[in-house]
Amino acid sequence: MTTAAEAIARLQLQPHPEGGYYRETYRSPLAVTHPETNTVRAAVTAIYFLLEAPDFSAFHRVRSDETWHFYDGDPVELHLIDPAGQHELRELTRTNPQTTVPANCWQAARLAANRGWLLAGCTVAPGFDFADFEMPSASELTQIFPQHARLITTLARRNP
Repeated sequence: MTTAAEAIARLQLQPHPEGGYYRETYRSPLAVTHPETNTVRAAVTAIYFLLEAPDFSAFHRVRSDETWHFYDGDPVELHLIDPAGQHELRELTRTNPQTTVPANCWQAARLAANRGWLLAGCTVAPGFDFADFEMPSASELTQIFPQHARLITTLARRNP
């Protein structure tokens, strides 16, 4: 695919609340009990995720591990803030095509050069459920991590 618009149309992607576009491609029929919430979830889920500059994937967290897979496009920066408040920057590129965000880690993504687009896959285990998804406003997250206020202000929604 040569453009983001072509990928969005061909893959039938829809807008995602955190930014970008997505479509779920797999939900395991196998069910497991989530160890943190004691709720039943699919064992694993998978989506296509497309991000086009200048949009970004706003800071959010999921209660499961999430593995990102690079498919096409331009390098993306993944900004992680762990529960203790440590920031880590990871790049997802053609030469570094996979990374896993641990459960309960705050994450945000943007195109590395703030131009172009990225087509990725995200695999979540135990499977994704919007009940396990949190996306606070920039002011709410800044109250938790004031040391990262500048980054949070850049990569969080004002009113999600």
